[in-house]
Amino acid sequence: MDTKQENISSVDKNEKILALRRLISESGASGWDRAWEESVTPWDNGNVQKALIEALDSTALTLPANGRALVPGCGRGYDAVYIASKLSYTTIGLDLSPKAVNAAKLYADSIQIEKESQLEVSFHSGDFFTYKVDEQFDLVYDYTFFCAIPLELREGWGKQMCDLIKTGGHLITLAYPIDGDRKGGPPFSVDIPSYAAVLGSGWEKILDKVPDEVTGNSVGRVRLVIWKKL
Repeated sequence: MDTKQENISSVDKNEKILALRRLISESGASGWDRAWEESVTPWDNGNVQKALIEALDSTALTLPANGRALVPGCGRGYDAVYIASKLSYTTIGLDLSPKAVNAAKLYADSIQIEKESQLEVSFHSGDFFTYKVDEQFDLVYDYTFFCAIPLELREGWGKQMCDLIKTGGHLITLAYPIDGDRKGGPPFSVDIPSYAAVLGSGWEKILDKVPDEVTGNSVGRVRLVIWKKL
């Protein structure tokens, strides 16, 4: 992408972020469904996050051959589908927006038809903070979820991660946007200590780095962090 195209893309993305904030302000939680209805999805880059690919290839991450994975705030499901394909894990994508879930199901179907393979991936509409499972997860991936929730919900996010991930399991966080003390959102500004504070002492940070591929307005604003539950 040349500089002019990248600038146009950044302007469009900023406009969508402002539109998203308006929808959330007007409609609360249902604003996320309105965002999908009105195609106000600035987080949707059209493909799996390259940092997730890097994380799953990292020697820092040791996963069992068979397992379960969760992607909260899954959106169109790119990352959930990739995890299911890469690891052959039973993978669940969870999103508050029913329209996002419908889009994810369509995307997963198209990939399975294209690759002529069946993936153990499913998508569900629901509230992450009240989500219950009979069996904990080996892996959870969070990209644009932590930054989307209001600051007062972060403690609940940490508690849920502790409840949902089994001992020895891993949480992959793509921390973005790291914008210092910038107020307002979504997306709300994040930093690594904020994740650590709400997860508590029962976790070990096994990787903390700038992803190998960072482009556009993500430069200087993102870190790939992997946590292991002790």
